[in-house]
Amino acid sequence: MPDKDASTPRIFILRHGETEWSKSGQYTGKTDMPLTPHGEAQVKGTAQQVYGLGKLIDPAKVAKIWLSPRKRAIKTYELLSGRNDGYEISESLAEWDYGDYEGRLTKDIRALRKDRGLDKEREWDIWSDGCEGGESSAEVTARIDTLLKEIRTFHANRMHSSEPKDIILVAHGHLTRAFAKRFLGYELSFPLSLMMEPGGVGILSYQHHNIDEPALLMGIGFPLQE
Repeated sequence: MPDKDASTPRIFILRHGETEWSKSGQYTGKTDMPLTPHGEAQVKGTAQQVYGLGKLIDPAKVAKIWLSPRKRAIKTYELLSGRNDGYEISESLAEWDYGDYEGRLTKDIRALRKDRGLDKEREWDIWSDGCEGGESSAEVTARIDTLLKEIRTFHANRMHSSEPKDIILVAHGHLTRAFAKRFLGYELSFPLSLMMEPGGVGILSYQHHNIDEPALLMGIGFPLQE
């Protein structure tokens, strides 16, 4: 039996398209930035390639859709699907609360922390150190795990069912990577390097049709388009 086939539930996790701050590298948590025209084009390009009947993300196979409450994530789903309904908003998918670091660049955050007498032995790392005035890695973990528990219960009940079982999540740069780490069972501080481009989509699933074997689906064969 293959590790993965069309009957195994999948989680399609998407990062919203480009904003002015994602373009410049500024940390964007609660600030409700709109997509740039290029960001909208990124999502439309993704949709053209992977979303639709018979495509990788087949809406006929999607059972649940959860979105971050930020407008940039909601707009991304609307551009992807052509719909403005049928989804749930989840605070579990909101971007990391950057607190004092909102709108800053990494180099500026590290300089600020050194001015405050922090990080004398190593440079700041959000996965271990969290954000002053914002969230710690433990707090981000707790809210992700709340949604993960719901997803795992849903998938466990449908693992061997013919009913729709795929899930779409739309979130943010740090949050998508944090979610993938937690899905795989890693602490956020675990040195697993992951990347997610604006408008990009990643896939999480399970090996051997087993809810206790979560996996990153590294490669997939795309269906032939007629």
